[in-house]
Amino acid sequence: MSDHEPLSLYVPEPEFRPGDEPDFSNVSIPEAGSVRRPDIDVKAEDIHDLAYSIIRVMNRKQEAVGPWADLLNDEQVQAGLEDMMRVRAFDARMQMAQRQGKTSFYMQALGEEAIACAFAKVLEPGDMNFPTYRQQGLLLSSDYPMVDMINQIYSNKADPLMGRQLPIMYSSKKHGFFTVSGNLATQFIQGVGWAMASAIKGDTKIATSWIGDGSTAESDFHSALVFASTYRAPVVLNIVNNQWAISTFQGIARGKAATFAARGLGFGIPSLRVDGNDYLAVYAVSKWAADRARKGLGPTLIEHVTYRAGAHSTSDDPSAYRPKQESDAWPLGDPIERLKNYLIKRGAWSEARHVQAKEMIETQVAEANREAVKNGTLHDGPHVSARTMFDDVYKEMPPHLRRQRQEAGV
Repeated sequence: MSDHEPLSLYVPEPEFRPGDEPDFSNVSIPEAGSVRRPDIDVKAEDIHDLAYSIIRVMNRKQEAVGPWADLLNDEQVQAGLEDMMRVRAFDARMQMAQRQGKTSFYMQALGEEAIACAFAKVLEPGDMNFPTYRQQGLLLSSDYPMVDMINQIYSNKADPLMGRQLPIMYSSKKHGFFTVSGNLATQFIQGVGWAMASAIKGDTKIATSWIGDGSTAESDFHSALVFASTYRAPVVLNIVNNQWAISTFQGIARGKAATFAARGLGFGIPSLRVDGNDYLAVYAVSKWAADRARKGLGPTLIEHVTYRAGAHSTSDDPSAYRPKQESDAWPLGDPIERLKNYLIKRGAWSEARHVQAKEMIETQVAEANREAVKNGTLHDGPHVSARTMFDDVYKEMPPHLRRQRQEAGV
């Protein structure tokens, strides 16, 4: 007989469960402006501290302070605020549409709008995003037609993807938006591969990969870091840490690592954490990373610290696994309110102007929705012909597919 005690596994548990009173007072949040801003050619080993801190620009007095501040003028910040408001209004309208049966599925970016909207401003034509399903802000902050997005969500006759993708899995090569994948984490290694190809061709375009905190537990995440670091791929690797995967808290995927950004240090990749609800900070850090990639200095890993204020999707009920008031207690606040208050403090915005902008944006979204509905919805049609499922697969359709198409009568 063995004298050893029986072995057991440690299973991380979230601090708060439904019915608990959430308290984030133990979350270490540095003062805005206190984290240094290194040169873009810095060595990874010289900025290990940035993988454990949080870069912030806006302080509690609604001021932009520190070395990462003053990169945007008031007009640019106003545009960013309106971009975030557009994402929130779009999400609310599509959430309602799903409840009305116009689409089968939707996923909001509620509380995370600053990340994609700010990042979009550092990209150039030809750059390619490999996103997850919460980066709709990349499209809504550019000139991508909102009606086309809704057509895709409704899978109607004008769906640019011809009904071949799930709702919200947009794709646009012209707008640098690679097809969203339902298989989590694949886009991380794909983005690195695309960036490597750009460098091999001697091009000037960079790639950006996106992943959630839960998906960092997938093997593709680690494979991406290996190839990105080994070949110094011109890519920005983004981890959106919104604290929750589908229903498991971020500690399950993070394990005993102090932060997700710290994972990059073992691969020799410069890694930073940023306040994902601070539009100014996200822009500054994203630009720093994009500039590194464009100058051939290799990859950067960014952990965007934020909070998923809404459900994981329209199929999810978060009250089953977290307190209802947890999002209200999140210490980094609401990204739209923070940027609004910053502009008001500067005299470049007002409550009245905010209300006016909100009404205008909601009207724009409603008009785009009405236009898309003319092309049909999921249940009311019309839809793209089923025969299109046989197109764009082979240059010349093989006999067995011709027979299947004939048997299907399409």
